[in-house]
Amino acid sequence: MIDFKGYGWVFVEGLMVTIPVALCAGVVAVALGLFGAWGKLASSTLPRGIANAYTTVVRGVPELVLILLVYYGVTTLLQDLLSTLTGADTRIDIDPFSAGVITLGTIYGAFATEVFRGAYLAVPKGQIEAAKAVGMPRTLFVRRVLLPQMWRFALPGLGNVWLVLVKATALMSVVQLPELMRMTDVAARAVRMPFTFYLGASVIYLAITIASMIAFQRAEAWANRGVRRA
Repeated sequence: MIDFKGYGWVFVEGLMVTIPVALCAGVVAVALGLFGAWGKLASSTLPRGIANAYTTVVRGVPELVLILLVYYGVTTLLQDLLSTLTGADTRIDIDPFSAGVITLGTIYGAFATEVFRGAYLAVPKGQIEAAKAVGMPRTLFVRRVLLPQMWRFALPGLGNVWLVLVKATALMSVVQLPELMRMTDVAARAVRMPFTFYLGASVIYLAITIASMIAFQRAEAWANRGVRRA
């Protein structure tokens, strides 16, 4: 039995922050991914240009840089702008949890954009043409034909995005968010047992990964029910 010197509770407290951050960021990523895919597939130049710029910039800048930019840079920029406009000193603070959700959601929304774009292109064109031929309203077409097909093709890619997102929550320790990595680091320094505590955190991340893989495998099996395999 591993002895954590009375600090075993840090894993529970850290996990209680890591999971909510990952889930909230995942929701943001899916929403941005859907909008981004719509922009990339749009016939208009403006939304297509915005979506392309979004995915290029976000995927080209390291996650850590974006986290620091949002947490420190954006707040400072807004403070300076408001101080200039109002003529009075203005202080704006963003809590680490919100910074983590916004930053990670924005980052992995760019990757989700490509997943959804590929999923849309994988939908058989005959189904789209058949829906148009029978005069199906666009909202009904999206709800009954397009989205169910897209989810079936998107789930494997979204599973990969989710797994990387969960591990990326560890980066939020740099802005003092008390997630799993931050709490583990504090405990490891307090008792000077870095190997033991970091190994414990690694096992927990691995457990989350295995559980997520099982969940996505079941989701894929459900989404592909009735589909004949070649």
